[in-house]
Formats: sequence, C-alpha cells, structure tokens
Amino acid sequence: MSGMSRIKTFNLPDLGEGLTEGEILAWLVKVGDTIELNQPIVEVETAKAAVEIPAKWAGQVQAIHHPEGTTVEVGTPIIAIDTDPGAGPLEAPSTTATPSGDLPAPSAASLAAVEVAPAEGMIEPGLIGGAAPGGRTAVLVGYGPRTTAAKRRPRKGGVPAQAVAAPAPAAPAPQPVAAPVQPGRAATAAVGVLAKPPVRKLAKDLGVDLGTLTGSGPLGSITREDVQQAANGASAVVAEPIAATTAPSFGADREQRIPVKGVRKLTAENMSRSAFTAPHVTEFLSVDVTRAMKALDRLRGRREWRDVRVSPLLLVAKAVLLAVQRHPMVNSTWAGDEIVVKKYVNLGIAAATERGLIVPNVKDAGRLSLRELADALTDLVQTAKSGRTSPAAMSGGTLTITNVGVFGVDTGTPILPPGESAILAFGAVREMPWVHKGKVKVRQVTTLGLSFDHRIIDGELGSKFLRDIGDFLTDPEAALLAWT
Repeated sequence: MSGMSRIKTFNLPDLGEGLTEGEILAWLVKVGDTIELNQPIVEVETAKAAVEIPAKWAGQVQAIHHPEGTTVEVGTPIIAIDTDPGAGPLEAPSTTATPSGDLPAPSAASLAAVEVAPAEGMIEPGLIGGAAPGGRTAVLVGYGPRTTAAKRRPRKGGVPAQAVAAPAPAAPAPQPVAAPVQPGRAATAAVGVLAKPPVRKLAKDLGVDLGTLTGSGPLGSITREDVQQAANGASAVVAEPIAATTAPSFGADREQRIPVKGVRKLTAENMSRSAFTAPHVTEFLSVDVTRAMKALDRLRGRREWRDVRVSPLLLVAKAVLLAVQRHPMVNSTWAGDEIVVKKYVNLGIAAATERGLIVPNVKDAGRLSLRELADALTDLVQTAKSGRTSPAAMSGGTLTITNVGVFGVDTGTPILPPGESAILAFGAVREMPWVHKGKVKVRQVTTLGLSFDHRIIDGELGSKFLRDIGDFLTDPEAALLAWT
C-alpha cells in the first residue's frame, strides 16, 4: 500500500445542529498509539455539549494537528492516522520546536503522503458502525455533510509533490504537535470531589487519585494543572478560601477579560435574538402547594417508588403537560406567516452546569406515565451535571420549565428559548402565612412566573394556562380526577 493511501487525515466532523466549530478539550490518544475503529480519540466541546469523537479508521496515530484548548472549525484536519502501520516505516512527523518556539511545518514529502478524507466520505448521521473497543458506544451523534464552504484540500491522485509543497500563503498547512503523554491507566478517580469530566479522564490516565488533591479551581474544584502537577511529583496548590470563589486573575487595571465561547456564546446569541424578536409578556401566580407536597410524601412512601427520585419539579412538569392538553395553542411556534401548533411536547428543563446554561428536553413527554416522566427527568439532570448532554438532546424543544427555586429565588421573568412560545419559572417552596379555610395558617407556598410570546398567546390564554397549572399544584389528586 502506498504512503498516500496509508496516511489518512481525519477532519473535525459536522457535529450537527448548525454548529460550525468546537474546542478540543482533551486528546484521548497520543502520537504512536495504535487505535481501533470507533475508538474515542478526542473530546470536543461545542456550543451545546461535550462529545467524544470516535476514530473513522483503525491504525496508528501519526500526528495530532491541534493541542488541547484550541478552537477548530468544522472540516479542519485534526489528526493523521496510518491505516496500515505494519507495511513498513514512514517518515515520522517532526514535533521539535524551532528556536523561535514555533512548531515546524510538515515537510513536502509528509504532506504528499497524506490523504484527506473527501466530503462525501464523512461519517454518516448517527453512530458509526457499532460498539467501540471495550464495549463502549461512540457517543457522538449528528454527523453529516458540512453546509459551509469547504476548506482547501490537497488533490488526490497524480498530484506532483512540488504542487503540494508550495501551497498558497492564505491556506497554510496545519502544524502537528505532540499530544500529552498519557501513561497506563490506574484506579478510577474519586467521585466525591469537584472535577470536570475531562479532568477526571486525565487523572485516570495519569494514575492520579483525585481524592488526595486539594483543588485550586472555583469552589475548590480540581483543575488540569492540579492533576498534571501531581503527576509530575508536585503537590497541588492549596487555594485560599477567597480564591475559590473569586476570579483567578486580574490585570493591572483590576479587570478580567473572559472569552465568550461555547455554551455561554450560544446562550447569549439565543437570548438576544429571542428577547428582541418575540414580544414577551410575563404573568405571576402564588400557589398554596401544601397538598402537593403531602402527595409527594405519600408517593415516596409507596414501595414501587422508593428507588425513584421524586421532587416538586415532577409535579410541576406533570401540571404543565396536562395544561397543554387543555390549551394546545401554548405549545406552538411562530413561523412568520403561520403558527405551527404541535401535538407532541418536548419538555425542556433549564439546567445550570459548569459550562453554562443548557436546556435539554424530554422527548414526547406528554406520552409518558408519571413514573416514566420521573425517570426521564432524573436521567436528564444527571446527564447534564456530568457534562454529557448531546446536541440532539437540546434540540427540538417546544416548551420549557426553569426551576429557579433551587437557588432560593421566588420567581423570575424568563426569556423564551428560540422557537418556543412559553416558559415557566418555578420558584422556591416556602412556609408562609396563608389564608386557608378562613384562617391564617402556615402553608407551603410557591410563586410561578409564565413568560409567553404575545404574538401567539394573548392575555386570556396565558392566564388560563397559568391558572390550570396552579390549580393542579393546589390539589393534584382532584385535578387528575377532573381532567383525565
């Protein structure tokens, strides 16, 4: 097999949902590693999720073109793989820095030996080919052809080496760099410490026990630097209490500049577009939820529910789904010259994560039983906290709940996710004086805030929808008997 056909360059694939770039969080392989088909090779953070990208070919890693922390556009070469390493040696890519500190560009011979995957050969939508090594399944979804202009690629078949050796100045070849050395795997990192998934992966690969470290990151979390220092024989930096809750660095002007990227960038764009496109109206309703809280306690006491996470959010979600059945226009989208009313409800749950605000949704939530809805909400929250929510899980939402009560806040005026016509803010449940049966008593009370698109939902419809949610939370058992 010729060198040209042996060496294949893997481009950052189209991750779906209109995403055009991703940040390389962690390389899961290094130069010289032998890899298998579908083996996860790199973890990439997009504006919506952190995903592991599996290998398209089996072989040996010849070059890694971008270090961790680099933001790469879709279609950019990220790794070169020798698909037939047993056929003999190749000219190894140089990773030695020049005196100026820059990495040298690949030689003409090595460039001529590289075959870039054509656009039509990119990975098909969905998972690739089955399970990855070790029984793992590649988690990346949404592969597909790139919709933006393709980058300049070397021609295949009969192109003289001289032509490849003299590329146009505007399209310099990617410069390979050596990936961090990752020794053999050790014991699994401790789970009782604050650390992002990529940091836990690094600790596992370097054989570092996270439980023995004192983190220097926000809220005492373990950072990559802490793990690397521990691996090199140095103890992790012990942060002062103030350093754990404040910004780590400021300039001489006592100002810090934080790059806007990833989830925060996408959230800012979506919120700005929604706030200045859809005319928002917000209504509020205080509700006595004492009976609902007692109903939850009885539910938790049932044998078949003892292993299920039962929270007030579950009843709020059920109330929203039943209210949508009574007022279907609330579950719709403004489409310019028409309103699209949806018979299915993809119920979004706003989640605050280390990477920023995300809104994954439970698909077709209206078809689920209460037990199935509880399991779906638990899985959604756990996946979001672990940073493994996929782009597909955050697309297609039709109506959203934001549980601001977990932060001790009474309610808010939430901004609509783009394409949705209503979002409900669920506030904290507090013991408050309340007139009940003609007497002032201490009752459990919450405040709901409903924002809606006034182009679709007028005041009457929004008020009735919010009132029905309140009625269910006031007496869920009576509402179920009356409405179902």
